[in-house]
Amino acid sequence: MDKDRPVYVISVAAELVEMHPQTLRLYERKGLIKPKRSGGKTRLYSERDIERLREIRRLTQELGVNLAGVEEIMRLRSELEALQARFEREVERLKQEIGVRFEALDRPALPAPGETEKPSPKDRPVYVISVAAELVEMHPQTLRLYERKGLIKPKRSGGKTRLYSERDIERLREIRRLTQELGVNLAGVEEIMRLRSELEALQARFEREVARLRLLLLEGGTLAEEGSMGA
Repeated sequence: MDKDRPVYVISVAAELVEMHPQTLRLYERKGLIKPKRSGGKTRLYSERDIERLREIRRLTQELGVNLAGVEEIMRLRSELEALQARFEREVERLKQEIGVRFEALDRPALPAPGETEKPSPKDRPVYVISVAAELVEMHPQTLRLYERKGLIKPKRSGGKTRLYSERDIERLREIRRLTQELGVNLAGVEEIMRLRSELEALQARFEREVARLRLLLLEGGTLAEEGSMGA
């Protein structure tokens, strides 16, 4: 079955996800769901819409995430899906362009095993907890709470003193924005930060793999030139 085919009227969709039709209309106004319309302007929901509504229900009812948090989570998931699709298309295109001439396609993605990427200055642990708390306008106990929840992972000095990096400070500021400005609970913040980490990791993987394939493509062009010159 095509998951994007609009087949369910609002009453059936509401029954499938155990929600009131008015709730589905509210989510549509908030931009969380976008059902198609028939010629007579009747809302029609697809199987993918149903899956999305069930996830919204899980976030709101089981995790207690407010709609602002749900909106952020669904946006990040859409970005993740779009990046994954773009990644797959670009890699497939480059592989087709390279063709089957190079066994080097089996080479590992950059960087090679044993090599490590140069650490970013943003990851250098420099701030003790009192300074970090002042920079992000939070109490040190709040930072300890976020650490226990797994939302932040400061490094430790030889004497076990917590040390925060510039990236940690950015992450804490984002957590503060989500909790204080948008009213997102910690369960929602955890989901949002997890999705952002996934997005960053996929972006880095995408860039490494594309760089690897472009290098192979460049090597192939050089070999072809050398072959034609030697002929």
